[in-house]
Amino acid sequence: MKILIVSPSFMPAYAFGGVPRVAYDIGKQLAKRNHQVVVFTTDARDPYSRMRIDKPVMLDEMAVYYFRNLSMKLVRSTNLFLTPALFSAVKKSLSNFDIVHLHEFRTFQNVVVHYYAKRLKVPYILQVHGQIPFMGKKESLKKIYDLTVGYRLLQDASSLVALNQYESKQYKRMGVNKNEIVVVPNGIDLSRYERLPPSGAFKQKFGIDREKKIILFLGRIAYQKGVDILVKAYAYLVDNLKVSNSLLVLVGPDNGYLNEIRTLINILNLKDKVLITGRVSVQEKLSALNDADVLVLPSRYEAFPMTILEAFACGKPVVASRIGGLEEIIKKVGGILFEPENIQQLSFILYNLLNNYDDSAKIALAGKNFVKENFSIQAVADKLERIYEETIEASKK
Repeated sequence: MKILIVSPSFMPAYAFGGVPRVAYDIGKQLAKRNHQVVVFTTDARDPYSRMRIDKPVMLDEMAVYYFRNLSMKLVRSTNLFLTPALFSAVKKSLSNFDIVHLHEFRTFQNVVVHYYAKRLKVPYILQVHGQIPFMGKKESLKKIYDLTVGYRLLQDASSLVALNQYESKQYKRMGVNKNEIVVVPNGIDLSRYERLPPSGAFKQKFGIDREKKIILFLGRIAYQKGVDILVKAYAYLVDNLKVSNSLLVLVGPDNGYLNEIRTLINILNLKDKVLITGRVSVQEKLSALNDADVLVLPSRYEAFPMTILEAFACGKPVVASRIGGLEEIIKKVGGILFEPENIQQLSFILYNLLNNYDDSAKIALAGKNFVKENFSIQAVADKLERIYEETIEASKK
């Protein structure tokens, strides 16, 4: 098959979350199977810098085209990746592909590909990665996008990939025919977790006492991620439950909410008990997971965060808020759920995990085994390969 993958961000632009990693891992697996894989993406490395690549790059047997963004300021302020050169590239080459896999939902790239895919009768599948709800900023712009492009983008797709049943219901609420929805979870390349960084490497790098127990948050510092909930729960853990030999570590880039979190930390007198690292490298992220005692996802909204799979692959227990996508995956994989924004409940859960090693280890081991058996990137590629084949065959009728 000749497959075109389209994503606003791609390896090594991991500052933009899990989508670049998912798109890369899927493409890599398909290329290994002797499919011809081409990637159209943008030159954004992170919200502030470019990769400055002006020609196609062969990356793990994929031909990757990094189109220049019109404005990095626009990327930062609206998450809009404008790449005018994409027009001519899609117009010229789209008919050469058997199928297109679009990643994310409200993107300039999807507008361009949708237009030419309809004209040239090239089938495409769409994977929105949890981006249907109107969460965060720019809700009015999202509604305008949906009315002008979004609904047609959904209706014209040959298949819609949902990460879980929770996201499948979101598609249906947008008026999508249920027969067009296929559930394919995220997967991870388990080989990355076979040899983890040395134990204590993260603590040594950031000057953390080896005896300290680490409560880890890993992700964007954003309101919807619920970082404030975790900070308040940690304050209760320290002040009311008297857990002194611990450190709250927040790892990830600022998504416009860091100042509020710093203010909250100061108000709660936690300045010396919270470490904020900002964005870290892939290796440092693995080190953080390896040295952590528990990963917490206190989100107000999530579809299917990769960090759950990564934490379990590293043999760590996971605590998450009982909401949509998080509840569904935690019930499958294992771990502990707490009621959304219930600070005291989260505090007592953390207290028990930090003080009961056997319970913590049991949860971590069960999760690790389940991820190995059910969420490998090879299994995900198997499902997508079948979807591609069925879609291409149907388009010929």
